[in-house]
Amino acid sequence: MEYQQLVKISKRMSKALRHEPARVGLTLDPAGWVPVTDFLAAMKIDRATLDEVVGGNDKQRFAVAVGEDGVERIRANQGHSVPVELGLAEAEPPEVLFHGTAAAALSSIQATGLNRGGRHHVHLSPDTATARRVGARRGGAIVILTVLAGEMARAGHVFYRSDNGVWLSDAVPPEFIRTG
Repeated sequence: MEYQQLVKISKRMSKALRHEPARVGLTLDPAGWVPVTDFLAAMKIDRATLDEVVGGNDKQRFAVAVGEDGVERIRANQGHSVPVELGLAEAEPPEVLFHGTAAAALSSIQATGLNRGGRHHVHLSPDTATARRVGARRGGAIVILTVLAGEMARAGHVFYRSDNGVWLSDAVPPEFIRTG
């Protein structure tokens, strides 16, 4: 399947698993999982397409696993705006993490910090290349922010690391953000 088509399907899958499962007739369990068979029917895709999107997603947005009951399920790894409990354990972050964003948002971020908005957490990247890719989604000029994650953790802020390597926190106060 061509790349642009895979991206389009990946975005539809993200919307269904992170934000609007009911819109396509899905009900997520408390941890955000849904049976793969139900998901395929709701998304109107076949298993080969699902495997291609999941396996080829550079951000590893999705997880597929077999539950204790033997049923194969899928979920988004993070980024939900619907209530889910991902079961992530607290993790000690590296000294610095990064966040890519649109330059137009910089003054607001400098004033109020990074806030989760409608999501469960603020997403932080382990390297500038990933942060740049994330920030590019919004279009326009990109700013890469350095987050003093080690200092934040020592000040009592909690971090989690999702299965795909994205670092998560409830918020990043402005005093822990550096530009440039």
